[in-house]
Amino acid sequence: MLRFGIEMLQAPLLIEMAMPLLAQQKGSNQLVPPSVDPALLVERIADLGFTLVELNTDLNVLFPDSFGLPTLRRLQALRESRGVSYTVHLPLWSVEPSTPVQWVRQGSVEALVDAVLRLAPLEPEAYVLHATGALAAEFYTMATIPDQARPLVMAMFQRHAAHSVEELLRRTKLPSRAIAVETGEFPFDLTLALAEELDLSLCFDTGHVVARYPGPVGFEEALQRSLPRLAEVHLHDAYYRPQADGTVRRKDHLPLGEGDLPLGFLLDTLKEAAFQGPIIFELTLQEAKDSLDYLGPFLAERWPHLDQGDSGEQE
Repeated sequence: MLRFGIEMLQAPLLIEMAMPLLAQQKGSNQLVPPSVDPALLVERIADLGFTLVELNTDLNVLFPDSFGLPTLRRLQALRESRGVSYTVHLPLWSVEPSTPVQWVRQGSVEALVDAVLRLAPLEPEAYVLHATGALAAEFYTMATIPDQARPLVMAMFQRHAAHSVEELLRRTKLPSRAIAVETGEFPFDLTLALAEELDLSLCFDTGHVVARYPGPVGFEEALQRSLPRLAEVHLHDAYYRPQADGTVRRKDHLPLGEGDLPLGFLLDTLKEAAFQGPIIFELTLQEAKDSLDYLGPFLAERWPHLDQGDSGEQE
C-alpha cells in the first residue's frame, strides 16, 4: 500500500493566517511576531484530503513557539478524531550539526533534541534529519577546494555529523531507525555510510537525487542502495541538464511530470520492495493534487485491483 502525504509548511496558508495580525500592527512601534497555529494548518490540509502530514519544525524560525502544549494537544486530537498521522522534519534552518565549530554544533543538537522531545507524544512515523547543513553544502561545491582535498573535507563534516547524531540519540532515547537521514547536498556515499555506521534509516529525496545534489550517483543506483534502510520518500520532480556552454541547469521541487524523475522505475522498485512508509510531497497543495492526477495512470497500471483514495493513498 502506497501512502502519500504532504509537508505542513504551505506558504499560501501561512500567509493567509499571518496577514490579519500583521495588518493590525501596521503603523505600530511595537512589532509582535505573528503567530500561526500548526494544528489549524493540519486541519486545513486534512480537509483537502491529506491525512498524512509532515510537521516542519522550521516553522519556529518564522513563528516562535509554534509547537506549544495547547497546539500539541490539538494535533493529538486530530490524530484521534481525523485519523491524521505524522512524520517530523527536524530543524534545518539555522542549525549546523556537522560544523567543526563546537559551540554551534552543540546549539544545533539542542534544537534537534527539543524538537524530538516536543513532538514525541504524537508518535511520528519518522524523524527526517539533514545530518549536514548549509555549511557542508557550501564546502561540497566550493570551486577553490582542490578535488583531491574535497573528500577529506567532506569526511570531516561527516564525522562531526556522526557525533551530533549520537548525542541526539543518547539524549532522546529514540531507536536509531527512527531517525531518517535525508539525501541532501552532501556526498551520497558518505550519507549512506553514516546511516550504516549508526544504524539509521534513510529518507530518499527524489528531486535531490535527480538534480544531483548528493553528487553524480545515478537515480536507480541510489534508490537500490537506499532500500535496506528506506523509511520515507520525499517526492517531487527535478532535472539536471548540462548545457552546450559547459554550464548546468537544474531545478527541484517541481510537480510530477515537469522534470526527469523516472517515475515508473520508482514505483516498480517500491512495489517490489513492498514499501509501506510515508511518501511525502514536498510541493504546494495544488502541485501535490496535480501530481496525484499525473500519478493516476502509473498507479492503475501497477495496482489495477485497488482504488485510489482522495489523498492518493492506495486503499
